[in-house]
Amino acid sequence: MKKVNWGIIGLGNVALKFAEGFKYSKNAKLIGVASNSKNKIEKFKKQFQIEEKYCFQNYLNLLECNDIDFIYIALPNSLHHEWIIKCIEKKKKILVEKPATLNFSEIKDIKKNYYNNKVFFVEAFMYSYHPQILKVIDLLKSNAIGKLISMDTVFGKDVLTKKNLFGFKKRKKINKEDRKYNKKLGGGAILDLGCYTVSFSTMIASLISKVDYNKVELFNKKKEIGSTGVDMDSYAELKFENNFKSKMGVSFIKDLGRKTKIIGSEGELIIENTWHAKPSKISTTGIENKEISIKCNENIFSYEIEILSQCILDNKEKPDFPGLTIGETYGNMKIIDKWLN
Repeated sequence: MKKVNWGIIGLGNVALKFAEGFKYSKNAKLIGVASNSKNKIEKFKKQFQIEEKYCFQNYLNLLECNDIDFIYIALPNSLHHEWIIKCIEKKKKILVEKPATLNFSEIKDIKKNYYNNKVFFVEAFMYSYHPQILKVIDLLKSNAIGKLISMDTVFGKDVLTKKNLFGFKKRKKINKEDRKYNKKLGGGAILDLGCYTVSFSTMIASLISKVDYNKVELFNKKKEIGSTGVDMDSYAELKFENNFKSKMGVSFIKDLGRKTKIIGSEGELIIENTWHAKPSKISTTGIENKEISIKCNENIFSYEIEILSQCILDNKEKPDFPGLTIGETYGNMKIIDKWLN
């Protein structure tokens, strides 16, 4: 079977988890890596049996390698725009870790370059390729809860409080260099987690009718700004032209969980762990009361790798739904910008 050859730029934690997903794939192979850290390159080289000739300390060398079809950009958010543009110029297919950009201005520039070159581009929301979300979409399309009315979706964990030996809670000091709390690196709960809730809200709204991003209203914004200048706890609501509504909450300082509740005219659908499917549990009430558990691979990225690789093998110019097209990433970033500012 023909395989799509992948390369990874930036070898942080997410790149490691992503790379582990290739062991489940029949149509994709990780053959190249690039990092400015020699130690990380050596680690990846040994762990994933990558040939020396495909290990690069210069990112551009990976882009210029003719044997590599697809580039996964796993760099800090602040470097996404630059390397997306470079990938477009080199005609490389692009999967960029979320959020695709820091702001709407950057994605606007990318979209302009994209239409001049027409490369395959997709923002990496691994949850959208998971069998759990595909099942949710099937249930909603088959009117399992009737006409869609609204949803409530959250993503948050208190990552700054820890317990000492005696069980007392203590607040950790914020590390200004950590990308999550560094404004220059694209930190903050909205960019790190809110992009998930926005993308899922627009995905579900699109099941009713095509989303006109210019007519999406964002209201009831609430933000708590931390000591480093980024938002730590944020909330907002969306109203779509088709009257579907979504409440969103994201946090670094509250245990909001990862649940989504979708309300229909005839019942409700609840996803216990929307983003990582650990465990994968969907429940519906109303027309039919049932609980669905989905058996799946241990590695959530494996589905993303397999589905996108198949798109390339099928000569598709853009990802299939529910994968995000550049137009949807563009529209979602317009919403995120409103939430941020």
